[in-house]
Amino acid sequence: MDNTPKTNAEIYKRLLTYVKPHRRLFIISIFGFLIYSSTQPLFASLIQQIIDTLQAKSREKMYYLPLFFSGLVLMRGVGNYLGNYFLAKVSLNVIHTLRCEIFAKYTQLPTAHFDDNNSGYMISRITHNVGQVAQATTDAVRKVVQEGLTALGLLIYLFYINWRLSLVFLVVAPVIALLVNYVSKRLRMLSKRIQESIGDMTHITSELVNGHRIVRSYGGEAYEKQRFVESSLYNRRQSLKSTTTSAVHNQAMQLVIAIALAVLMYMALFFMEESSVGTFVAYLTAAFLLPRPFRQLSDANSDIQRGIVAAESLFEILDTASEPDDGQYRKDRCQGALEFKNLTFYYAGAAEPALRDISFKAEPGQTIALVGASGGGKSTLVNLVSRFYPHDQGQILLDGVEVNDYQLANLREHIALVNQQVILFNDSIANNIAYGALAGAARSAITQAATDAYAMEFVGKLEQGLDTEIGENGVKLSGGQRQRLALARALLKDAPILILDEATSALDTESERYIQAALQKVMGNRTTLVIAHRLSTIENADMILVMEQGRIVERGTHSGLLAKNGAYARLHAMQFKEMPEAVPSLS
Repeated sequence: MDNTPKTNAEIYKRLLTYVKPHRRLFIISIFGFLIYSSTQPLFASLIQQIIDTLQAKSREKMYYLPLFFSGLVLMRGVGNYLGNYFLAKVSLNVIHTLRCEIFAKYTQLPTAHFDDNNSGYMISRITHNVGQVAQATTDAVRKVVQEGLTALGLLIYLFYINWRLSLVFLVVAPVIALLVNYVSKRLRMLSKRIQESIGDMTHITSELVNGHRIVRSYGGEAYEKQRFVESSLYNRRQSLKSTTTSAVHNQAMQLVIAIALAVLMYMALFFMEESSVGTFVAYLTAAFLLPRPFRQLSDANSDIQRGIVAAESLFEILDTASEPDDGQYRKDRCQGALEFKNLTFYYAGAAEPALRDISFKAEPGQTIALVGASGGGKSTLVNLVSRFYPHDQGQILLDGVEVNDYQLANLREHIALVNQQVILFNDSIANNIAYGALAGAARSAITQAATDAYAMEFVGKLEQGLDTEIGENGVKLSGGQRQRLALARALLKDAPILILDEATSALDTESERYIQAALQKVMGNRTTLVIAHRLSTIENADMILVMEQGRIVERGTHSGLLAKNGAYARLHAMQFKEMPEAVPSLS
């Protein structure tokens, strides 16, 4: 990731690259605004013609002036339509492209990025920030082009009539430039604060929606309301500051221009004595039409500053390095031999390693159980197999090949993962089982996987069966039912390596008994890593590894470890209350 600070010009130039693919539509819109803008000085010229015709002896021109006026109105309408319609098409295309790019990037970011970043800010980037960027690249451009051409046309007209008088506008130009520079810096700062507050509000709302049961169970409604109110008040304060800055800037600019116009009007009374009344009035009319486009240009600058700040946050995401995928090795199907050699692993920024000198081997078809207290490194260990985090000290070999040498997608094809925290999608049961690369699976295979995971026991009772919509994250299902669907998904994948991270923790005793039988049936030809706190579920494992503080402190079979009367025996005794003295008294 390139951390070199970018100038506003560089950021905006990059933004405009999103308009480039739609340049034909953009050119049409610019042409429309050109037509629209050209009518302003022409209206001033029309006033001159009307007054001069009224003072002339001959009234021949008066018959053409109404047609001229109607033609100008028609031109203005056509130009306005062409400009706004085609620019709207460009704007919507830019929004679509940016949102798709950001979302696609989210699918490629490393797991560590999601660990380190607030979900609310990530969501607001793809909703709020993209809109701000689109406004900067399209709506702001519309104002710059439309009002900029209008101001330019009026100035050209004024210099054409009397260039000496019009030099007064060059005197106020530096003052306007200083105002714009100061306001631009302040607006960028305020825009950044506003975007952060929107991300904060999104995050708080997301936490409430996802955790509403806990919020209500523990009486957290007032606390959550207060969090949101404070965040919203902060957003309001910053938004008001931004609005005030823009308003004061507009009025200051209007005042500067008004003073220039007052001086201009005063000078015109002296220097335009020989001009006709029509020319005099037309000149002042064109001059007094100038404040409006300048005010619009000031608004456009506000939009551009907000867009630049939003673009920085988007480009920060787009420039973030994706998951490292330098491996070239591919294999259609692995045998499942898994070996750890002297593996030590540090999380980014951590002083102490999460894993220390881990070494063991799992032969194809073997079941390796990982047990121990929370924080011992069990989940970290299995996460490294799927390369959710990169390791550089020691080796993890799959079929004798370092996992870092595999193409990332190919590596994960060989691994089926079932987490304790089940993730399901707002879709049908069938589509949740046959998810992602499994989407083309036959209906019979989906049904078989659901049957093997003991899911058909409840799915068969549903009116729509496998086609039942389960709501966000399976909200309409029980914890045990969600766990069984996750198991069915893993069984359908039929990968040579199966990772079960507390996969049976949410099951009742009856369901667990059926699933254990199903797992025993499918584990025969798979290398299985099982993380289990419930030791009764791993008694038949080929090898049990006891982990403490990132180290393997014991290894062996269930019976062998019990006979050692060490760490595993203590865990077993505590769980089955065979050693009362190991359990603190509650009296």
